[in-house]
Amino acid sequence: MVEVTERPQILGDRRQGTAHAIRSVGVIGAGQMGNGIAHVCALAGFEVRLNDVAAERISEAVATIGGNLARQVSRQRISDEQRAAALKRINPAKTLDELADCDLVIEAATEKEEVKRKIFAAVCRTLKGEAIVSTNTSSISITRLASATDRPERFIGIHFMNPVPLMELVEVIRGIATDDATFEATKQFIGKLGKTIAVAEDFPAFIVNRILLPMINEAIYTLYEGVGNVEAIDTAMRLGAHHPMGPLELADFIGLDICLSVMQVLHEGLADTKYRPCPLLVKYVEAGWLGRKTKRGFYDYRGEKPVPTR
Repeated sequence: MVEVTERPQILGDRRQGTAHAIRSVGVIGAGQMGNGIAHVCALAGFEVRLNDVAAERISEAVATIGGNLARQVSRQRISDEQRAAALKRINPAKTLDELADCDLVIEAATEKEEVKRKIFAAVCRTLKGEAIVSTNTSSISITRLASATDRPERFIGIHFMNPVPLMELVEVIRGIATDDATFEATKQFIGKLGKTIAVAEDFPAFIVNRILLPMINEAIYTLYEGVGNVEAIDTAMRLGAHHPMGPLELADFIGLDICLSVMQVLHEGLADTKYRPCPLLVKYVEAGWLGRKTKRGFYDYRGEKPVPTR
């Protein structure tokens, strides 16, 4: 994907400044996305402080990162020295106060706006004035989230793809107030991670999920209407469209609650019926069948191999 380096100034003047170097990164949220972000940051040489509301999740995340780094060593993608050095750069932060000296903080908590806003209000009280605050949201307005901080000009969307260590793309989204210094510092930071940047405007779901999630939602409608069963739909898209993973298998991997949240943001934000979440998706989420993370979704993962649930 071509990197966009210039953006038309259609939103009025922005506060200007000089891009400052990012050396230390705080990651809020030690789940799948958070531990992946911590992994790539530490491997790229950044000091990382990993925070979560539950201390045991931080320990579990560090163990996961250790296992994933070891896997990279076994596949000869990194050296054992790089693995050891990366692990030493990751430190647990049991409270938000421990992120006070970070140059950049990346929020990777659950995809709920009220949760994110509370996090930003709390963490901004502890951060140094020049620190950049960012969110890994996959769909929520950057401008609206920035309003929950004391530094909207130093707030930006940095949306990593899942799984973070393997996926090459990062979407960068400026809010209405994001200044050029923050944008430039963010681009430099992502470049050091070895990722490719796609700059998106601040519209619901940005680029990737604006395209991907309606496709998944349509696959669920195809299942809901009885056009094909789970296996037929996924086989059709893997072999007929050469997708590496069928859309229902992908939905389980992403998490059906996340899929529903993104579709709700699209439906509410764009007021177009084509983004209406499929009732079957809603039912699965209501049942707590969220995909791989709960062992059941469009597939049942409790046995030796996944079995379609419809």
